[in-house]
Amino acid sequence: MDWTSLPYFLAAVRTGTLRGAAESTGSTHATVNRHIEVLENSYGVRLFRRTRRGLELTSAGRDILPVVEEAERKVNEAKRRVQGLDKEETGTVRFSTTGTLVYEIVSPILARFAKAYPDIDLDIRVSDRFEDINRLQTDVSLRFAHDVQDDVIARKLYPLALVPMASRSYLEKHLPLAGPNGEGLSWLGWDAIDRRPDWVADTPFPGAEVRHATTDPILQLSLARQGVGIVNSSVYFTTIYPELVPVPGVEPVLDRNLWLLFHSELRRTIRVRRFIDFLSKELIDLKPLLQAGVRTA
Repeated sequence: MDWTSLPYFLAAVRTGTLRGAAESTGSTHATVNRHIEVLENSYGVRLFRRTRRGLELTSAGRDILPVVEEAERKVNEAKRRVQGLDKEETGTVRFSTTGTLVYEIVSPILARFAKAYPDIDLDIRVSDRFEDINRLQTDVSLRFAHDVQDDVIARKLYPLALVPMASRSYLEKHLPLAGPNGEGLSWLGWDAIDRRPDWVADTPFPGAEVRHATTDPILQLSLARQGVGIVNSSVYFTTIYPELVPVPGVEPVLDRNLWLLFHSELRRTIRVRRFIDFLSKELIDLKPLLQAGVRTA
């Protein structure tokens, strides 16, 4: 078995395409295809069928998959054990989080950490996709979610407060003319354009339409600041973007929680522990700002 080819085989299985496998492994289509061919030649069988939809495992591929997954688990377990023995405040910590959190909320914290621990490097990945800690795709992850099902240590911090917000100019122009359920107002959406998605019914303006959508949270906030529509986001952004104000008459509500995720064995690594503790303390200090305006019982 050519061990160097196994990650490419697994990436192809998990993504279903050469393109997805190349993106997952940070390589090229040709590299992924070459490693798959190495495995197929070494076994003398085809592991994938190439179809219009992508890659499909053959019966031989399905037979070998559990063996490869077990090999991956053993290799990653060995890596974690070695990393857990690291007692130095040096090296790299891989950190992943979402664009909603990182640019304005977490970025200043990362800058302060870099000054406090100059010998620890940060490899920062911004993605809305959950990176697998057990497969060593990241060391520490900060997520905004209702719950966490992953087999990792999950430190639940607190829920964020969200509120509909828009630019002052947008509200002055459109709010006086809006209907009782927000008719005439426009939401900025997160997914494909759908003027009446299900989630709008649960907002303070169920009669408003989604006119524009983007998966980039910073672009969404930028559009709101320029008077394109209303966005439902963290109350914290109204303190750092003076153009944005909460929609009058709508109170912030607590939504999903902040979670710090990490692997139990990496927790013993000094640099990872320093990062987790620093990030956790700084985020707790921000709690009053991230929950501003929420009425307490």
